Amino acid sequence: MTASDSNSHADSVVRRRVEDGIGIVTLSDPAHRNALSKRLSDDLAAAVEEVITAGAAVLVLDAEAPVFSSGGSLDGLVDRRHDLSEMYAGYLTLAEATIPTIAAVCGPAIGAGVNLALACDVVLAGESARFDPKFLDVGIHPGGGHLWQLSRRIGKQGAAALVLCGDVLTGSEAAACGLAWRCVPDDELTGLAMRFARRVVGRSPDLIRRTKQTLRQSTGFTEMGPALDLELKAQQWSVEQPYFHTRVREVQDRIARAR
Repeated sequence: MTASDSNSHADSVVRRRVEDGIGIVTLSDPAHRNALSKRLSDDLAAAVEEVITAGAAVLVLDAEAPVFSSGGSLDGLVDRRHDLSEMYAGYLTLAEATIPTIAAVCGPAIGAGVNLALACDVVLAGESARFDPKFLDVGIHPGGGHLWQLSRRIGKQGAAALVLCGDVLTGSEAAACGLAWRCVPDDELTGLAMRFARRVVGRSPDLIRRTKQTLRQSTGFTEMGPALDLELKAQQWSVEQPYFHTRVREVQDRIARAR
């Protein structure tokens, strides 16, 4: 899949393309504030799967301005033609991606829209970003593992402040408390996300996937021992790979030339 392939999904509310190993997935329903309708959720799931199948080594998620995502479609929630569990296809596919995922958040991320950021490995925020769970304001309990994900990022107190007390984080505040990794001016956000993505592309795809798998598995450990064992197995695997020997020779050659 290349940049031109995005034209084959003209009727989709999620654009997708792969450029130089980077999958770029864009929420593209600004008329509905990129609300997580069943259609957008299903399109997002398909887009994530397609860029991975097309060979993307990393995925960048962004959205058409001015709203990153206004959360769950209120019409869909009232209509109830679809079970609530069916509304999370896009979010879950993103959360379960085997490649690194980077959210580039400009504008408000509201309700379930915050989930999309939480589903990604790294969150980068523009100065216009606003993180506002807002579930309780519309009379609905948080869903999609929102409280669990949020607590892991900013702690139980932070989750309570946002969800129970209705606090809202700006992009810079999100970066300060760990919900986002960095906050930059909006016009610098895409460049920053692409710089992060290109660093991923420059590394072994197998090693990247294995490292992400280890990171995911080890986050539930409460003691060092299981983490040491898990990482040792992965490290032993890595030193047996051709990529390791190639990289070591490159480093040794650079050192020799510098002498």
